[in-house]
Amino acid sequence: MANQATVLVTGGAGYIGSHVVLALWDAGWPVIVLDDLSTGHRQAVPDDVVFEQGNVGDRALLGQVFERHAIDAVLHLAGSISVPESVAQPLAYYRNNTLNSHTLIEASIAAGVRGWIFSSTAAVYGNPDEVPVAEDAPTRPLNPYGHSKLMTEQILIDADAAHHLPHVILRYFNVAGADPAGRAGPATPGAAHLLKVACEASVGKRASVPLFGADYPTADGTCVRDFIHVSDLAEAHVKALEYLLAGGRSAVLNCGYGRGFSVREVLDAVARSSGRPLTVEAQPRRSGDAIEVVAAAGRIREVLGWRPRYDDIDRIVGDALAFERRLHDVA
Repeated sequence: MANQATVLVTGGAGYIGSHVVLALWDAGWPVIVLDDLSTGHRQAVPDDVVFEQGNVGDRALLGQVFERHAIDAVLHLAGSISVPESVAQPLAYYRNNTLNSHTLIEASIAAGVRGWIFSSTAAVYGNPDEVPVAEDAPTRPLNPYGHSKLMTEQILIDADAAHHLPHVILRYFNVAGADPAGRAGPATPGAAHLLKVACEASVGKRASVPLFGADYPTADGTCVRDFIHVSDLAEAHVKALEYLLAGGRSAVLNCGYGRGFSVREVLDAVARSSGRPLTVEAQPRRSGDAIEVVAAAGRIREVLGWRPRYDDIDRIVGDALAFERRLHDVA
């Protein structure tokens, strides 16, 4: 059976990675997590999931992990994800996102891995010419984060052509929310994600929410994004794994719902869900931010048979807020 294959999840102790691990574990896949815990949390990984601590750029460690666990497929989610940080620290992003991915791809080929799933991003599109943006649209990243991911995509494509490494590149749009059962959620202190920041403000952990730019050419002047529930995204990884191990061809797929919400609309949804207004602090635009990025979302449904369950901004916000309240109560 396909789900007897052993799966390595890099970054499995992080926000998205922990949800992917839960989805795989719920579906019966044997899972190995590799994470250096630089931003992840050990407690986010279930006790009965095998955990290896270390960095994906450590070639010797990778060789040991692949040999020890007989890995059949890799889901690569480890990496750095902040656009402003990538602008300030580009070399760190190229090292962590591109060079370390190269090392992992090389180790995967040496180990005879049968499938590879890559956590990429809508940031590869930059400011698209058309919205919604399709997978074959021009790729013009606006920041080192997007460039570092696009470079890894190309390495993976070239490695597949030369060495046969079937893969699915998943281009995430704006991932948000938390596990509906409360088992995982965004827990990294100081995170810069809009919804995380807004939820922290809602429970009193922050005095205000910064609004970076209100003069964009959009309906309300703020940036527009396609927000996808993290549990729907996690399920897309399970579908991609099943697809590859059943003999599916390599593919590039957008992970989004196909509709956008502005920053102000998301903040309004948080205020609506919490029953209390947010204090919003106007700030200048941030370097590297795109104006409007919304997915053309048909291909992933067609190729993987993926059907989202939480395609509702109030559900996304409600799950995120519930998780933030639990964190606040524990603290």
